[in-house]
Amino acid sequence: MTDATRPLTTDAPPPVAAGPAPVAPTSMTPAHRLAVGLLLTSTFIVILNETTMGVALPSLMDSLGITAATGQWLTTGFLLTMAVVIPVTGFLLQRVTTRTAFLTAMGLFSAGTLVCALAPGFEVLLVGRVVQAGGTAIMLPLLMTTVMTVTPVAGRGRTMGNISVVISVAPALGPTLSGLVLSTLEWRWIFGLVLPIALGSLVLGALRLTDVTTPGTARIDVLSVVLSALGFGGLVFGLSHLGEAATGTVHASTVVALVVGGAALSLFVARQLRLQRTDAALLDLRTFRSRTFGSAVATMAIMMMSLFGVIIMIPIYAQRVLGLDTLATGLLLLPGGLVMGLLAPLVGRGYDRFGPRPLLVPGTVAVSAAVWGLTLLGEQSAPWMLVAAHMTMSVGLALVFTPLFTSALGSLAPGLYSHGSAMIGTVQQVGGAAGTAVFVTVLTAVSTSATVGGADLVASTAAGTHAAFLVGGVLTLVAIPLALGVRPAPADAPAVVAH
Repeated sequence: MTDATRPLTTDAPPPVAAGPAPVAPTSMTPAHRLAVGLLLTSTFIVILNETTMGVALPSLMDSLGITAATGQWLTTGFLLTMAVVIPVTGFLLQRVTTRTAFLTAMGLFSAGTLVCALAPGFEVLLVGRVVQAGGTAIMLPLLMTTVMTVTPVAGRGRTMGNISVVISVAPALGPTLSGLVLSTLEWRWIFGLVLPIALGSLVLGALRLTDVTTPGTARIDVLSVVLSALGFGGLVFGLSHLGEAATGTVHASTVVALVVGGAALSLFVARQLRLQRTDAALLDLRTFRSRTFGSAVATMAIMMMSLFGVIIMIPIYAQRVLGLDTLATGLLLLPGGLVMGLLAPLVGRGYDRFGPRPLLVPGTVAVSAAVWGLTLLGEQSAPWMLVAAHMTMSVGLALVFTPLFTSALGSLAPGLYSHGSAMIGTVQQVGGAAGTAVFVTVLTAVSTSATVGGADLVASTAAGTHAAFLVGGVLTLVAIPLALGVRPAPADAPAVVAH
């Protein structure tokens, strides 16, 4: 069957992209275990850093003399860089060795962290965040590609369970860490405490990490890189600022970014479809010829929208409605993060034994129930209700992430692992930005309307968060039928695992 006539909806592995196609091993060597462990630890560190700025923003505003709008660029710039770099990693990871990719990623992250810790002002701090993001963008696709390459099929669920800790627990713990640091130290220590750990990982990788993949050779398509940067970067920028539209003060740059991003992304897709005929695509879209991969990525997008939307709403509700301080707000998210981390290994073993659906369906139901539960919060609600809802959501996400990662990548031919990993990473960033935009836009619109109607800050914020959670609840319902479309690939059929 030719590339042009191959069915678009199948669970058979899609065609293999250019580059050597690794064969799934039957066991992991000590060098492989070291590589996976080092990558897991390093990726947790870099992703933990992604969500620390929200709680720290008031301190940064006071210390650096900046406005909230300016300070938000510390998060927006980070997300923009991630959205631009991640699509390129599908190409990059097929052209460089594991060791080179790791040293580049951790070198960038460590350098950016050092710049942030020593930054004399906002501009230098922003540069440091951008450099950090460049390293972060490489780490997650590198981790997933390496795991799929060196882990035996029957044990992938357990290893991917550890990856789900990185993906879900690290962002949840970011605000907690930030709140704890800021309760006793100045904002620079958010970076200062992370720097020695990052440098330790970098040194260990330089001394002990060996290559587990064999790179190929090919020229990069510069036009694809430009279109990718404009497309994904424009969408993330526009979505990150979409909340301004609800106040009637949306800037023209937001509209331009969304329009340019959408147009560039369309051109990017068209170019990849042409280039992949000769295995020259920057981001090979043949990954979507697997029905399982498509369903898993769509479900992932909704889960990331829900996760990031809830994470940004909870601090707003806790501080403006319940009157809690930053430390208490950060601690509210801690139980959910811990529960997610404890469940991840169990979920991984469950996947290896039963496959994806027995985990995905109750997981998506739990996430939806949790977000609907958040709609019950009002001006006088007890903080424990917030904790209970967040813990329920954390349990659901723990059940969801491991099956999604494992099924999505397991449905691909080995030569497409790096492209699939890059696609998942890109969807996570765009989905997170979209979730933040949707929740903030609804919050702003409803709270502004309530304020005009005479409500005070507490009442208007409570009304806005209620509406945002209501929209989020409707959104999560879509994920439940999507989860039914995720099946174990032929090579990933459930295996009975000895315990």
